[in-house]
Amino acid sequence: MSEAAPPLELRRVERSYRTEAGTLPVLRGADLTLRPGEIVALVAPSGTGKSTLLHLAGLLEQPDGGAVLVGGHDAGALSDAERTAIRRGTIGFVYQFHHLLAEFSAAENVALPQMIAGQNRPASRARALALLGALGLSGRSGHLPGKLSGGEQQRVAIARALANNPRILLADEPTGNLDVGTAAVVFEELLATVRGEGVAALIATHNPDLAARMDRVVTLRDGRIVAT
Repeated sequence: MSEAAPPLELRRVERSYRTEAGTLPVLRGADLTLRPGEIVALVAPSGTGKSTLLHLAGLLEQPDGGAVLVGGHDAGALSDAERTAIRRGTIGFVYQFHHLLAEFSAAENVALPQMIAGQNRPASRARALALLGALGLSGRSGHLPGKLSGGEQQRVAIARALANNPRILLADEPTGNLDVGTAAVVFEELLATVRGEGVAALIATHNPDLAARMDRVVTLRDGRIVAT
């Protein structure tokens, strides 16, 4: 992976879906470059393709046209195994719902992706505790998800997404399932931790106040990405 290349670049990306009514174009030549350490807000109405864009950026789907480049390499030219390796080691995901494993503690949820990637248990736990501490959860690391509040669960999910030192963080409404006060606190900690880690982030949100705290705001219009 080239260090000089942007962490993430979408070039003229197209994506359509087949429906009973015919072909539904969602993305029609979307372009986006995410620079190192940059946090970009993606603000657009529901149904305009935000989740599709994030799935393509995260290599969960293949575009019908155009290219998704990660670290300067066209992901469309990679094998499934190579794409999986990139998702595991280069891209972190945060969703609206935390999807934590109920039978594991907060620290274990954060350590597990590292161990799957080949890290040893002591190093994985140390990294997990450091991230949880950065997110204000030092005293909650041994708790099961069911013993944590909604905001605490989402902070564990953020720590898990950052566990393998990704270059890219993709988040789909990461505070959308929280009340306004909790969302503001969690989002502030998310931004601070992402900036501290030097990660490039693309964060979809409906909240204009949260979007305004990021470095840049873009939206989707007629299947293309435009600045706001």
